[in-house]
Amino acid sequence: MPRATVVLSDRIHLPTSERTRALLLVAAGALLTALSAQISFVLPWTPVPVTGQTFAVLVVGASLGWRLGAGSQLLYVALGLTGLPVYADGTGGWAVATGSTAGYLVGFILTAALVGAMAERHQDRSLLTSVPAMLTGSALIYLCGATWLSIHLGVSASEAVELGVAPFLIGDALKIVAAGAGLPLIWSRLKR
Repeated sequence: MPRATVVLSDRIHLPTSERTRALLLVAAGALLTALSAQISFVLPWTPVPVTGQTFAVLVVGASLGWRLGAGSQLLYVALGLTGLPVYADGTGGWAVATGSTAGYLVGFILTAALVGAMAERHQDRSLLTSVPAMLTGSALIYLCGATWLSIHLGVSASEAVELGVAPFLIGDALKIVAAGAGLPLIWSRLKR
């Protein structure tokens, strides 16, 4: 019997067991995040690179739902921890995973779960609900990232925001709009 459509990935039917299907979707989400991490450049005044990861995290979370979305980001972080070059600029390893960007990595897992839960409640199907869901997810990434940056660098909260949030606001606003508008568009096409 086919699964009820709750999130976009429920529209993907594979000739495999449900468990294998879930593992493939989790791996695909981790791969998308790893690939988008390679869209990266460094700003000289911040230890955090600008990447495409946040867009991937939002889309993966919404597309897979909270469990598989969080699982995909957990897999992504774990692969990088083992030393595989999946983080920004093809880096990986313990030092990178626990360095300046550690809070963002934790934020990816939490955000995929949060945005996935919102998508399971159909908040990814309308522009009026999808953009706020993506904005909430991005805010959670910022909260985790800036909090760790403050601890890791020993700087004040305002300095952490200056280093780890402010430089990314314009780019992330574009990612939020792209994800927030793209998902409802996909859903509207699927209804036809």
